[in-house]
Amino acid sequence: MSAVAEPTYGEPVHVCHRDDLPETGAAQAEVDGRLVAMIRTEDGAIHAIDDTCTHAAVSLSEGELEGCQLECWLHGSTFDVRTGQPSGLPATVPVAVHQVSVDETGAVYVALATGRR
Repeated sequence: MSAVAEPTYGEPVHVCHRDDLPETGAAQAEVDGRLVAMIRTEDGAIHAIDDTCTHAAVSLSEGELEGCQLECWLHGSTFDVRTGQPSGLPATVPVAVHQVSVDETGAVYVALATGRR
């Protein structure tokens, strides 16, 4: 059995300011030509995942957030925004999770995942 490679990440890119994100929910951003769902959970944590559902190829940022689960609006697949793992069918393939950092001014940076999950 082969080990799963840890993801690697590109250089952090400024995406938005913390105040540009919904208090709780998701918004779409483009990072180096890649669509990313920027998510802020109820506890204020900011996450970034690929914005395309792996089941139906529609925007996840248009879905509903409950806790750390983002639901695809089309067929109801859910994804854990912390891990990218699907937590509800029909999706079975995870979405990429990207590194997020926020500086002291509230600027939000995303480093895109470039390695395998």
